[in-house]
Amino acid sequence: MSKIAEIKKRYMNNPSKVLTLANIISLLRAAAAIPIIYTLNYPDLRAVTAGIVILAILSDALDGYFARKAGEVTHVGMWLDPIADFIVITSIVLFLVIMDLFPLWFFCFYIIRHFMIAVPALYFVNTGRYILHSNWWGKWTTGITTLTVFLHIFEFPDIWWLKPFTLYSALILALISWLIYYRDYYNVIRGRDA
Repeated sequence: MSKIAEIKKRYMNNPSKVLTLANIISLLRAAAAIPIIYTLNYPDLRAVTAGIVILAILSDALDGYFARKAGEVTHVGMWLDPIADFIVITSIVLFLVIMDLFPLWFFCFYIIRHFMIAVPALYFVNTGRYILHSNWWGKWTTGITTLTVFLHIFEFPDIWWLKPFTLYSALILALISWLIYYRDYYNVIRGRDA
């Protein structure tokens, strides 16, 4: 049984449903970029920024949990969750790059990686051959990238080394997950289950 068939069997009661609690949580996570960037402009609001960032991080775990628990894993949700992650992370990182607080090279790499994963995935979805689903390497990439962003927003002088460590760890994880997505695409082209 393919991974997609297994997901459908276990969690999808109505895969075409759009308005679910999990999808609303994902949308709110994407929208969280606005108040996070706004509060970053005011050093006195750093505690508020931290609170919103933590809620956004928690929402990334909660949307999937609620979707599986309610049997509401949907095609829209399978796309919306990583898109919400992409929107909130790239928006904040772009702001930090503009403020010269985050390396531009990582931002460019992150954009290119997502584009190079999304374009083939869209092609396969449109041909009915494959539905993009996250892999654990991608989830770890998102988690470590989020930690990297957090460490670039908030300074922790005693653990200064954690900032470059998480940045390069995120880079390595992103490269591995990218290769895994391409392996899945190759398997789809060869007619095997991804």
